[in-house]
Amino acid sequence: MAGVTSGAVRGRPGATPPDAAGPAGRVVTVGRPPRWLLLAALAVTLAVTFDLLSRGVLERMDLRVSEVVSSWHLQESGAYWPVWAVTQLGGRGFILIVLTGLVGYLVWRFRTVVPLVRVLVALVLLTVVVYSLKYGTGRTAPAYPGSFFHRDGASYPSGHVANAVLMWGVARWQVVEYRLAAWVRRTAWVLSLAGPVATGIAMVSLDFHWVTDAVVGAAVGILLLGVVHALDAVVVSRWAGVRAGRSSA
Repeated sequence: MAGVTSGAVRGRPGATPPDAAGPAGRVVTVGRPPRWLLLAALAVTLAVTFDLLSRGVLERMDLRVSEVVSSWHLQESGAYWPVWAVTQLGGRGFILIVLTGLVGYLVWRFRTVVPLVRVLVALVLLTVVVYSLKYGTGRTAPAYPGSFFHRDGASYPSGHVANAVLMWGVARWQVVEYRLAAWVRRTAWVLSLAGPVATGIAMVSLDFHWVTDAVVGAAVGILLLGVVHALDAVVVSRWAGVRAGRSSA
């Protein structure tokens, strides 16, 4: 996930100011995934999917991990609700509440609908791609007795983890590009990195998802974030520039 910190800050509305630093003093960038990370995410998605569909070693690993996790009985313990709350870092409802406030402020403050368009594009891509994979593979969740692939399954990949990677990534992009307060940029930086990791661990710990569901969910989220950045560069920002009377360059 650390690779998502790469990416150049655009000059519109302005470059990242000197005080936009993360917890370790690193400059907070918009987080556009570099090409090598996109290629790695694609390779992981294809390799894991092939292995699972061929009932390979990764499926056996998932089954062993699930056996260990289920022996913890977290779902019947007092730890259930705190861990469940962590899963909501990737919950669409919670993230959309945050993004609604953020996008609403940016639209009002900067008189532009670009942040809203970016979020809508991300949501459409997320819904189409993730659910196509879910229903296309039909993998059952750990709650079923074993890992199977049929029309009733919708576990692979984890939508929560993909959602966390993509939507917190888009949120970070907005707060950095529009140069919001330094603490807001630092918070977005942390959420864009720790949010997906915490979500994946929590989902696996509660035996809601297999490990490979979470891994490929993260990979798909990275790929979609790269697609949204690319679409913004060739369509959304140029359209906004034309509307504002600026050159597309």
